[in-house]
Formats: sequence, C-alpha cells, structure tokens
Amino acid sequence: MYGDKNNLPGVSGENLPWHELVTRYVGSVRYGAVEIVLHDSRVIQIETTERFRFPKTQDDHRPGRAQ
Repeated sequence: MYGDKNNLPGVSGENLPWHELVTRYVGSVRYGAVEIVLHDSRVIQIETTERFRFPKTQDDHRPGRAQ
C-alpha cells in the first residue's frame, strides 16, 4: 500500500469518521508523521508527511566529510 496515493482515504471520496481516517493514514505511511489539527476541540484536518529513506552506498561522499 505504500506510495499508492489513490487508495488513501479522502482521495476516493469516502466519508469516514476521523478516527478511521487516522488509522488508515497511519497504516499507509512507512516513515513520516500523521498530524491531527483541532479547532474548538474538533478535528478539522488530518495532515501526513511521508519520508523516503535511501540506503547508504559506498559512493555516498558528502562535501566536508573526511573520507
């Protein structure tokens, strides 16, 4: 399911309770964060940030680092 943005809740027009949406988003993000935004004690928005991790290689030479 990772990376398949068409299967995320809200994209397909599903009308689910906020706690179900949060559960689905948590299950869809491998590395990252799911943030719940509140206003007057009500959930008004759910934001996700996804990070992609790349394995280190021997060619991973960064400027300023000793080799």
